[in-house]
Amino acid sequence: MEFFRIKKDIPFMRHALIFNAISIITFVLAVFFLFHRGLHLSIEFTGGTVMEVTYSQAADVDAIRKTVEGLGYTDNQVQSFGTARDVMIRLPTRKDVSSSQQSENVLNALKAQNPDVKLQRVEFVGPQVGDELTHDGLMALAFVVIGIMIYLAFRFEWKYSVAAIVANLHDVIIIMGFFAFFQWEFSLTVLAAVLAVLGYSVNESVVVFDRVRETFRDRRCNRMTTPEVLNHGITGTISRTIITHGSTQVMVLSMFFFGGPALHYFALALTIGICFGIYSSVFVASALAMWLGVKREDLIKPVKEKDETGGAVV
Repeated sequence: MEFFRIKKDIPFMRHALIFNAISIITFVLAVFFLFHRGLHLSIEFTGGTVMEVTYSQAADVDAIRKTVEGLGYTDNQVQSFGTARDVMIRLPTRKDVSSSQQSENVLNALKAQNPDVKLQRVEFVGPQVGDELTHDGLMALAFVVIGIMIYLAFRFEWKYSVAAIVANLHDVIIIMGFFAFFQWEFSLTVLAAVLAVLGYSVNESVVVFDRVRETFRDRRCNRMTTPEVLNHGITGTISRTIITHGSTQVMVLSMFFFGGPALHYFALALTIGICFGIYSSVFVASALAMWLGVKREDLIKPVKEKDETGGAVV
């Protein structure tokens, strides 16, 4: 399915050096902010108090959030779960206040706002649980990266695989760099978005490289140089890219604008990942494959000709 077809190939590789320089600078800055500022981890990773309250009618989540913030808990998480009457509140750990005192203060403030509120459950998430979640999250990210590397190693010739792997890691580091620079809250939902971006990015790279591989194997394109083949492959997938990424971005933006605070950073991470996923597939993966020296001979084995005596001549 195509909305349009571009007849003349766009010379993407002509500007590959400039865009690669921009990518390197962006990547280095992302790494710098990750080490210098670090991620603003959410309560799931740092520990805190979890409260579940219920109302007789549908709860006003925004009003509850403002009430909790009025008590000084600016890093709180307030979201509906189950039904519209049930609300989960996550509070960060405080050295001067115990978990029971936190829950009591918040409950009293909520009752002052609405006497019908009832406390269903209170749990304390200790730092040890947060450390376990951090470890498990990093392990999940590492296994996804390793799985993608194995898949690409079998799917493509090694030069394509290396280029696609670098492009995917480029996207992940830049997303995390944005969260470190702006000190946006990095929660489990954001980690899920990062893992989703990894799969999304590798899919885009595979589509582009599949088209490049087909072009290399097409006898009608024998006279094309490697940059021309890459330009042809990328240009041929532009319509597909606009359809898939455009439709996905519309859905993500709807979550960003209408999903409320619970989905805000999740949708934001996906938005950054989708935009950089398109960029990296063209100006990182394809350009890196060109610098690694991909050529037709990597995909097409030379034909052995037989001499008159029946021996093989290469």
